[in-house]
Amino acid sequence: MPEKNEHIRLDSVSKSFGNLSAVSDLSFSIKAGEVVGFLGPNGAGKTTTMRLITGYYTPDSGMINVNGLETQKNEQKTKLSIGFLPENNPLYGDMLVCEYLNFIADLRGVPKSNRKDLLDSAIESAGIQAIYYRTIHELSKGNKQRVGMAQAILHQPEILIMDEPTEGLDPNQRVLIRDLIRSLGKDRTVLLSTHVLSEVESTCDRVLLINHGKLITDSTVDNLLKDAEGMRSISIEVKGDDVMKSLRAIQGVISVRYEGERGGNYHYVVNCKDRDIRTDIFHLAVTNNWTLSELHEERATLENVFQELTIVRN
Repeated sequence: MPEKNEHIRLDSVSKSFGNLSAVSDLSFSIKAGEVVGFLGPNGAGKTTTMRLITGYYTPDSGMINVNGLETQKNEQKTKLSIGFLPENNPLYGDMLVCEYLNFIADLRGVPKSNRKDLLDSAIESAGIQAIYYRTIHELSKGNKQRVGMAQAILHQPEILIMDEPTEGLDPNQRVLIRDLIRSLGKDRTVLLSTHVLSEVESTCDRVLLINHGKLITDSTVDNLLKDAEGMRSISIEVKGDDVMKSLRAIQGVISVRYEGERGGNYHYVVNCKDRDIRTDIFHLAVTNNWTLSELHEERATLENVFQELTIVRN
């Protein structure tokens, strides 16, 4: 049974598509007012889970409660509690922003009596006053995301679910949308799926990490960052043969990530735990006749914990 202060609760939820098990016996809860980061590698089941919560999919087994109501028995009421910004933010490009938001208001059954007030509130919260009368296809990706945010909160839902809201944005646009998410989270329960872990650090109170459709970690951001303190991240720039294979063979290495070419050398980030492997890397460079132009340790982050949980333990 859901507790009174729980806005979302999943109990042993599973969902398959043919032979593919997208979500398997998944259970978690989110309390009112929490901003929760929903993480996992590609194909982990994040989007499927969000679509299950919002009612786009029906679970094969298990139960989902939103605001204390079972979604399958109270579909209309639970959907009204949720604002959803799906991945890729589908919009009607030929519409003006004002036309689109009024269209969404019609779909949501927003009455004419208070529609102006709700529109004004959504427009101000999303910061789209300057583009309200512009055609959607003319807008930048960042402004399109703002329009998507506005439609998601137009009916003043208590719960906001966002699937990759900063995907494809440039760094400046990411900062603006991140600030908007933080602002919207002051008055709502938020479930945020993203691959940009710095956004989780700056925006979320808690992290749910899934892999292969199963819950791997449910922890506060602070506790995950404490876990990161025991990990080490080594950045190297090198040129030579069999670099990736050799780095992965070092004792204690969790993962090796190729970051691209820099001035003729190749940049790698090596994650390890509880030991300094810089001497091992130096000896490898000498033995294999590599050209080593950079070798230094970076501050461990949520990304290191993410890799350790999804690559090593699974």
